[in-house]
Amino acid sequence: MRFVLIFVLALVTGLPAAAESGPSVEQVLRAFGLFGTWAINCQGPATPANPRVTIGMPTAGVVIEEHDLGEDYALNRYSVLAAQRISAERLAVEVIFQPGAPNEERQKLEFLVRDGTRRTMFNQPEGGPVRVKDGIAQARGSRTPLLRKCE
Repeated sequence: MRFVLIFVLALVTGLPAAAESGPSVEQVLRAFGLFGTWAINCQGPATPANPRVTIGMPTAGVVIEEHDLGEDYALNRYSVLAAQRISAERLAVEVIFQPGAPNEERQKLEFLVRDGTRRTMFNQPEGGPVRVKDGIAQARGSRTPLLRKCE
């Protein structure tokens, strides 16, 4: 019995160290070059057809992604909780959509990032149906926008 207790205590106290040993959200996003602003047309205004996505760190350790669809629309905000490299061009993230709002929602996403572009390949809210699969928005049957990095 003592052995089991020692094993459980070692496992529990070792978990935070193991979790912290991997790269942080900031490190993973920086490795993919994701900080900054992205749009279909960087010179054009933000609209539903030209979303402007900005990824930044307002405070240390807090990564926020904002989707601007223009002045007639509310800003969509995502707090990035976790990020993991899947491959050289693919990234998985866990986010909270609209953190702190009554409609806040946890989501899992995957992005394809290459040649100065990014595309959402997968999106699923916690406990909900898949919204994007293989880069196709399931509700519309259309490809997700290919965003380019703005300078």
